[in-house]
Amino acid sequence: MNGVYRPRRDYIPIEVDRTIVIGEKPVEKSSVYVEGEQEALRFKWIESEKAGCDLGEAAIRRWVQCHWWGYLRARWLEHLQGKRFWVELDRGDFGLLQMKFHDNTLLLDRILDRLKAGQENLDIICWAHNWGIDPEPVLQILEALDINSRRLAHRFDPQG
Repeated sequence: MNGVYRPRRDYIPIEVDRTIVIGEKPVEKSSVYVEGEQEALRFKWIESEKAGCDLGEAAIRRWVQCHWWGYLRARWLEHLQGKRFWVELDRGDFGLLQMKFHDNTLLLDRILDRLKAGQENLDIICWAHNWGIDPEPVLQILEALDINSRRLAHRFDPQG
């Protein structure tokens, strides 16, 4: 090895994705936890490369602290949009946005953009107020999304 640090490449994707048929359409079925762990391992590998040594568990904990909630929110939005089925999320929520708000897609897209950027309900309500947007459909969308009830704790074992 000539004294050069080479971290293990244990971030290679694991074959866990399968498909599930929802309606007549086959949809990719994935695990938030499995893919989240792979993201954390990628982060550990990249940060270890930058540091020139294996940062180990500390890098995994940092990913969880800094990125878990954003990662989870992005997966949850994919689930609600019907793009990808995440097994840990409520089956009844899959594709909810396509079914429920097909008549108000522009407002829905603007709200989703804000959620993807990390904004919360109050931020979106203030945005709507500042732009003179009717609060009723905004509140209906936010209530259907129910952002604050969609929290999953991480369960990574950095020792694994």
